[in-house]
Amino acid sequence: MKQISTRFSMAVHTLSLIAVSPNECTGEDIAGSVNTHPVVIRRIMGMLKRAGLVDVRPGVGGASLRREPGRITLLDIYRAVNVTDGDRLFRIHDNPNIDCPVGRGIEQALQRELDEAQTMMERRLERTTLAELIGKLK
Repeated sequence: MKQISTRFSMAVHTLSLIAVSPNECTGEDIAGSVNTHPVVIRRIMGMLKRAGLVDVRPGVGGASLRREPGRITLLDIYRAVNVTDGDRLFRIHDNPNIDCPVGRGIEQALQRELDEAQTMMERRLERTTLAELIGKLK
């Protein structure tokens, strides 16, 4: 079974670290905390920068949040790092057999359920800010 990308959790970790330790956040520092390769963090930081969530200082390094943690939701972060393919959390297999009574209708029947599940998940992520999540770390 294919798992959802870990970019989301790494991005949340990264932004949380920048929020609580703004003066100590080089790519190396973040990579050490996340326990991953700095290249992975650079890619994630690029996505977060394009989404307007961070500023990255070239040269000496370092990063800062562009918004207060209370104004960044988990949904903002989720969307910033492109966790899903084509903004869809769930995908339906290609080319079901239309000659089969199940194959003929499975996409339409299942897609409604999957769309609703995704909507519920996104609404839940939208209710939690980065500040609230950081508060749970203490």
